[in-house]
Amino acid sequence: MTDTQNGEPRTLLEAVRYFSDPDVALAFVAKLRWPGGKPVCPQCGGREHSFVKTRRIWKCRVCKKQFSVKVGTIFEDSPLSFDKWLPAIWLIANSKNGVSSHEMGRSLGVTQKTRHGRQGQDCGGRGHGARGGASRMRR
Repeated sequence: MTDTQNGEPRTLLEAVRYFSDPDVALAFVAKLRWPGGKPVCPQCGGREHSFVKTRRIWKCRVCKKQFSVKVGTIFEDSPLSFDKWLPAIWLIANSKNGVSSHEMGRSLGVTQKTRHGRQGQDCGGRGHGARGGASRMRR
């Protein structure tokens, strides 16, 4: 069941279903990132923009730069979409004792490389199962 007051998910299955719609996930993150969900250009601070629906990005009418909701966040360089990120965050936030990467992988249907991201590069190629070089993220 979803929370009756704000329509947000209360179980992992609901979170996966709720955030599987890219427009819902985008609106959810935009609302968290910008007050009232009104985007602000990260380049110039402009508040007038147009939305490119096919790419889910905004174009600032002041500086003409394009930006997404990911710019300037921890998600900026991630090729994963919010349909994977948001249920993972939900799972971590709602777990009493933490979540192992294996449990997260089983719950969300992602690979070991996806769960650990690019940690191996930060450790000189010797970290947590990564084999050095660029890890390829897969669903």
